[in-house]
Amino acid sequence: MRCFSFLLLAIFSSVIAAKSNSPSSSSLTSARRSFASLDKKASNKVVPTALGLDTLLHQRGGSSTEATATMSKESAGLPPAVKLLIGAGGIYAAFLYYGSLQEDVFRYTAADGTQFKQAWLLQVLEALANVAIGFVGMQLSGATPGIPKKAFAISGASQVSAKACTSLALANGLSFPVATLAKSGKMAPVMLGQILLSGASYSVREYLQVAAIIGGTAIVSMGKKKGAGESSSMLGVGYIILSLVLDGVTAGFQKQLKVETAKAGVKPKPYDFMFWTNFYMCLTAIVVAGALNEIGPGLAFCSANPEIFSKICKFAVCSAVGQSFIFYTIANFDPLILSTVTTTRKIFSVLLSIFLKGHSLSLTGWSGIALSCFGILSEMALKMGGKAKAH
Repeated sequence: MRCFSFLLLAIFSSVIAAKSNSPSSSSLTSARRSFASLDKKASNKVVPTALGLDTLLHQRGGSSTEATATMSKESAGLPPAVKLLIGAGGIYAAFLYYGSLQEDVFRYTAADGTQFKQAWLLQVLEALANVAIGFVGMQLSGATPGIPKKAFAISGASQVSAKACTSLALANGLSFPVATLAKSGKMAPVMLGQILLSGASYSVREYLQVAAIIGGTAIVSMGKKKGAGESSSMLGVGYIILSLVLDGVTAGFQKQLKVETAKAGVKPKPYDFMFWTNFYMCLTAIVVAGALNEIGPGLAFCSANPEIFSKICKFAVCSAVGQSFIFYTIANFDPLILSTVTTTRKIFSVLLSIFLKGHSLSLTGWSGIALSCFGILSEMALKMGGKAKAH
């Protein structure tokens, strides 16, 4: 019931914020046009974000000057500090619990010794929860006509494949801390793709940040104490690498989605993104889960083990709740605020997993954690520095 209340708060708050940010005001529209010209000069580096959020962040503008103007327009409502507490608190609560539940699902062992391995079925259920909430939000905020469905379909298929590979990595022995740290290095395949395909260049600092995250993750993987009861299998490592590659591919598809929406002359709202992306994620997951014969055995396992089914349902709801709070934060603050919240959330997810789930690390493993966190925080600091220079 508490989770449902938080969900309603997030939906209605983000809908209200989105409506207050709509281009109904001519002054705000002209301001956005002026900032659109600045956006064309911005960097082409793209970091893939879940559920098409990279595209949404671009449309949001990424300018704290515009964000300040928007927030001053909304000053009659809740104070910014309270809004930040709602947004950041919701993201932390939903996704910290989300990560914990995801780990629980794949560590669960039934009485007969079997485990839940149906990663694509898990994606079906997660996407369904997001489709349901996205539909409600879309009806409240008003659906955007003329959305290019094909671009959403391609982006959704790529994103759900990346998420499924992460789940498959966990299902095949990769520990949650290692998987989470590895996913924080998703800039690596994006950088490689940009270098090979478009000749982009990066600073030494950016190379070192990625190297720190990847190197730290490798050290953590090798630094687990003997007898911890878990091993990061080569298959699990292979799946997380594939997930990172798909993150890089998704970045390209999201860029194309941005182009297609511009060509169509439409500007999808937050819940348009949430609904349509997850709709095609769900369709893709159903097809793959059916082809791999995961649906029947997976549901049978859940029926025989109600405890894990409860965790899966909570996992799916946390995903939808978290996305709603992400949209709320985007609607009220500069995208850098969201980036800061989600980045630090990953670090806390790793630490909570280590302390609460019984992971045992050697001194070498802890040094890897420190190195990866340094790379993650350095990346965040670089973004903050870039914003400061832009002003």
